[in-house]
Amino acid sequence: MRGTRGLFLVRTVAGLALAASAAGLVAQQAVQTGTGADWPGVGGSADESGYSQLSAINTANIRKLGLAWSLDLEGEVSLEATPLAVNGILYFSGSYGAVYAVDGASGRLIWKYDPEIWKVNPTRQAMGMGVNRGVAYDNGHIFIGVLDGRLIALDARTGAVAWSVNTLPPGTMHSLTGAPRTFNGKVIIGNGGADIGQRGFVTAYDQKTGAQVWRFWTVPGSPEQNAGDPVMEMAAKSWNGSYWKTGTGGTVWNGMTFDPDLNRIYLGVGNAGPYDPEKRSPGGGDNLFVASIVALDADSGKYIWHYQQNPRESWDYKATANMIAATVTIDGKPRRVLMQQPTNGFFYVLDRESGKLISAEKVGKVNWASHIDMATGRPVETANAHYQEGPVDIYPSTLGSHNWQAMSYSPQTGLAYIPYMQAGARYAKADKGFLASITGASASFITEKRDKDDLTGALLAWDPVAQKARWRMTRPHLWNGGTLATAGGLVFQGTADGYVRAHDAASGKEVWRFNAGLGIIGAPMSYAIGDTQYVSLLVGWGGTTAAASEILNVGWKYGAQPRRLLSFAIGGKARLAPSPPRDMAVHALDDPAIVLDEKAVAAGKEMGFICGACHGMAFKGAGAPGPDLRESALSLSEENFYQVVQEGALAERGMPRFPLGKAQIHNIWSYLRATAREALGTRKPDTDTPTAARF
Repeated sequence: MRGTRGLFLVRTVAGLALAASAAGLVAQQAVQTGTGADWPGVGGSADESGYSQLSAINTANIRKLGLAWSLDLEGEVSLEATPLAVNGILYFSGSYGAVYAVDGASGRLIWKYDPEIWKVNPTRQAMGMGVNRGVAYDNGHIFIGVLDGRLIALDARTGAVAWSVNTLPPGTMHSLTGAPRTFNGKVIIGNGGADIGQRGFVTAYDQKTGAQVWRFWTVPGSPEQNAGDPVMEMAAKSWNGSYWKTGTGGTVWNGMTFDPDLNRIYLGVGNAGPYDPEKRSPGGGDNLFVASIVALDADSGKYIWHYQQNPRESWDYKATANMIAATVTIDGKPRRVLMQQPTNGFFYVLDRESGKLISAEKVGKVNWASHIDMATGRPVETANAHYQEGPVDIYPSTLGSHNWQAMSYSPQTGLAYIPYMQAGARYAKADKGFLASITGASASFITEKRDKDDLTGALLAWDPVAQKARWRMTRPHLWNGGTLATAGGLVFQGTADGYVRAHDAASGKEVWRFNAGLGIIGAPMSYAIGDTQYVSLLVGWGGTTAAASEILNVGWKYGAQPRRLLSFAIGGKARLAPSPPRDMAVHALDDPAIVLDEKAVAAGKEMGFICGACHGMAFKGAGAPGPDLRESALSLSEENFYQVVQEGALAERGMPRFPLGKAQIHNIWSYLRATAREALGTRKPDTDTPTAARF
């Protein structure tokens, strides 16, 4: 149990008393949920509730909240992590897996560790975007998983490496961006890669030595790999054809929740890959355990139960959002539940002991299913939902109505606070191009408003027992940060337009805001030092913004605004230096002397998807995680472009090298130059631009 050394204050009266003694700030009504003076896990406590029991910052004094200190983070770009706080020290990860230790009272940098992926394993630097969702703490060590697959244990006092292990099998295309979790002397990590068909699994390691304790595969492999494993043999019956050759997906890249009451770990399993179910499993099959929650014994890793949200998943839907363990009263009786609002648009409440579905309702605009059948637990899908009869417009889109940005839960109000999104996508089978060979499908965002809430976000207060919204605060932009609920009756969230906001948790009324000068995607957290409560968060726009730039671009420019750690307290008087505002104009550069070969432009367009995740589809960037190359002076020179792409001239700054031939790079550069001219209006626009599905 995480609370055995007084570090994880989870569900124990002793832990609550310790926090109260240290800070004198703990609200008594929150004894069963959340954290006290420390914030020792990504979601706060093991329950992943994102709830602070501290109440020194509250609805009565929130207007006195001010910036206590800030720390600029040079070289960082997309900051998705939520900082941890242990004994007054904050720990967090940067874009490329660097780990920082910062004094929580002053903002002074204590130490920094850089895993140097570009030097240690440059071939894996290109396996994913430069993002990392956080670190774990236990027994005096910080644990970080980095993009190239390493899980690293650091001494929390000094940042020195205690051990490092490679978590990935050789020859795969997995990546690693999620935060580890710790429990019972172990540390667990998953991985990404479902979009390119990689087989999902999680691995638990011994915290002291890094030795592997157990591994659980979340989808089956070949018949030879499954032989003798009754769980994989059972799961394989839900797949058809040579699925292990085509690809499976089902990776666990974000949500994992430890349950100390039942000694279980719950896994949030990702989408299938390829997306088209007929490509990966022809003729039918639910395809376990994609888009599922799976419960395992924490000591052995043995399967206990599963609940699949999307049988035969076809839309890039995933159960990777955070899962909150709580005890709630249903029909007059306390129930141990697990709550999740995944990408598919339904809010699920499960019985933690049995995995049985208690309830599920639509949170917003959903049309792939009419409802969830409570007798079977299965969705009742609408006609042509799997685009088997032709293109179809589906809500939610591949982004989902809620993605990885954490929701929180307050036992004080009984409400979950969700960073909600409303957007749709047109799905269709795809049979042309390299991407089609991988995914078998296309998903292009619907960029026009079909009702007033389309292409907007919201902070949504959801009653998980009544399964209805209690209040909703609309956000003008889709891609906003995770939430923090506190015993002071408040909900905090950072937003795409660059503000940190506080709302009354009961009514939703905005009661405070602060201009952070840049869009925010990570979730805030709270901690106490002495008698002072702080609220802290990372400010660093990005993530999947480039790949979905046509609906996520809000005008932040790459490198124009500093990335920061901000910490607030009552009476704080610090100030931020001004930074450039948002700018939606494309400041494209061109050299009219460059003569473009139209064949090269066409060939480059076919390969341009390689750059899309960081620089935008058709090079229409959104400020992060990479620059808009149409605005790049460096990219005016083909030779400079070649040095960056093929030779890795900027690898240390996060730009991977790609082992492409000179002719291939020439084609991509030609297409880039063509898109710059389109932005300038000196070339006819290409109306058949690549789609922006997340790959």
